[in-house]
Amino acid sequence: MRPEEIRAAVSSVIDHYVSHPQEAASEDKPARAVLESGLRVRVEGPGSWSLTTDMPSALGGGGTAPSPGWLRRAAQAACEATMIAMRAAQEGVELDSLEVVVGSISDDRGMLGITEGVHAGPSESSARVAISARGASAEKLRQIIAWAEAHSPVTDSLCRAVPHKLQIQID
Repeated sequence: MRPEEIRAAVSSVIDHYVSHPQEAASEDKPARAVLESGLRVRVEGPGSWSLTTDMPSALGGGGTAPSPGWLRRAAQAACEATMIAMRAAQEGVELDSLEVVVGSISDDRGMLGITEGVHAGPSESSARVAISARGASAEKLRQIIAWAEAHSPVTDSLCRAVPHKLQIQID
């Protein structure tokens, strides 16, 4: 979609949720992970959506697909880029280029359970944004990026404690 089409679509959704706030909360589309073999996992979503993960050979995987941790970083990078583009369109700023790189630092001892007190997930995460837009000031672009980071659903869910429920079914 062109920026003006994005702006119109987002504006329409905002207007609807302002008028009908009870309709804004909904259950997100689930992801279903199925072990294929070894540490290779196929993840399925609605319709024909699917992707595959695998672990590096050093950890017993085949190294045939991205690891789940890399997909977490990919999801965060994609979400932040999407939110920046969405906000830019709302603000009437046409982006010439946009790149978001998300990295993290992890200690694999936590994932492997070999050192008490070491977290299984990343201990640090970072995002780097490279952006350009003719006619937009550096300050305007910084405001758009700050707004987008503050409203990125993926970044938000990673930066605060989200209640998690585990259900177990043994066949």
